[in-house]
Amino acid sequence: MSTSCLGNKVQFVILAMEGPDLYSLAGGLGVRVTELSRCLAEMGYPVRLFFIGDPALPPIETTEDNVILHRWCQWLSVSYPRGVYDGEMEKIRELETAWPEYVVREVVEPGVRQGLKTVFLTEDWQTANTSMYLGELLAKRGLKQHTLILWNANNSYGFSDIDWKRLEANTVITAVSRYMKHIMWQYGINPVVIRNGIPKRSLQPVPMQHIDELRVQYPGLLLAKVGRYSMDKRWIMAIEAVAELKNRGHKPRIIVRGGKEEHRQAVRSRANALGLKWQEIEKPAEVTVSGIIQALSSYDADVYELCFYVPEEFIRVLYAGADFVLANSGHEPFGLVGLEVMGCGGLVFVGSTGEDYASNLVNCISIETNDHREMVVYIEYMLSQRDVRAAIRRNGRINAETFVWEKIAEDLFLKINFLAAQHGLTC
Repeated sequence: MSTSCLGNKVQFVILAMEGPDLYSLAGGLGVRVTELSRCLAEMGYPVRLFFIGDPALPPIETTEDNVILHRWCQWLSVSYPRGVYDGEMEKIRELETAWPEYVVREVVEPGVRQGLKTVFLTEDWQTANTSMYLGELLAKRGLKQHTLILWNANNSYGFSDIDWKRLEANTVITAVSRYMKHIMWQYGINPVVIRNGIPKRSLQPVPMQHIDELRVQYPGLLLAKVGRYSMDKRWIMAIEAVAELKNRGHKPRIIVRGGKEEHRQAVRSRANALGLKWQEIEKPAEVTVSGIIQALSSYDADVYELCFYVPEEFIRVLYAGADFVLANSGHEPFGLVGLEVMGCGGLVFVGSTGEDYASNLVNCISIETNDHREMVVYIEYMLSQRDVRAAIRRNGRINAETFVWEKIAEDLFLKINFLAAQHGLTC
């Protein structure tokens, strides 16, 4: 793969709050930057990923994939042990005051001496001011023609605090989906869309013995939901659907994995009010697929909440083995979970916002409202349509193949080539 005009004489710098450490993973952003950086490095490009990292790990580390990790703000993170967004504003101010000068001195200027152009990929509102300062510093140092800054919006959070004119003057503004593009039109911005992707390993077949093991434990209607406890994720809608299905005699079980967000209590309260039995599942002795299923088997409940870090291996078994995965968000800038479920061959409910990959009753079920009865109607219909369910699973798997990071990177490179010419980046 070549970036055409830039050829292979380019290095990538990615900046985000989230990253690959458990301390730094809070949602889809951490997954995005981790997998994109791996993909670019595997293609042979020098890649540095700057993020708010675990204070107990090395400040600079090269991974097996040849990505150079820079754990920023570690001296602050020591005082904020609850994760990346603990002490968020202090960490943002540290980025704004120290990072631009550091990255120009330690990355851009050495790159210029080596004949490398530097492409920056900076993510979300927390990096907006930092990206502006960086652009202004590069112009002041006479280095702008050697660099390209792409500032990307993964969500609309913090938009009201962004100086859009200044950001547009110093960066190229991008967005993760057409849905986000349309939201940003309201601010007078027309961003370039650079979509999310999934790694190739997401397409690997899920071992049938693990799926069978799960379904022996849960032979009836099995649902799943994974995501932050956010109102945007429509958790209460999902819980209400479970209760409605139970009232209709379907005996549903749902396995969930949320977070520590305050909305969790509202979700639990609604479940209790609806008469659903909620069981917290603590970390088992063996955090393996079999170990987690064994821990689940010790309880009888309607809702099983996994209250520990769940490895990807089990999540994929859950996605593939559940009858339906409820990724029914009301505001989803992209919807990575839906795509991950498709890659596993699962059958997923998604919303109707940023899920550019979704086609209702073709590769998923795409719902239009926040009324739980809409999901119930589709579930009852699908339970009677075995061939339709199988076709949706097949089509979802085929669709997911078009979203692997290598294909997303191909589009990214073409856009970089165009934007480089548009913004005067010398070849």
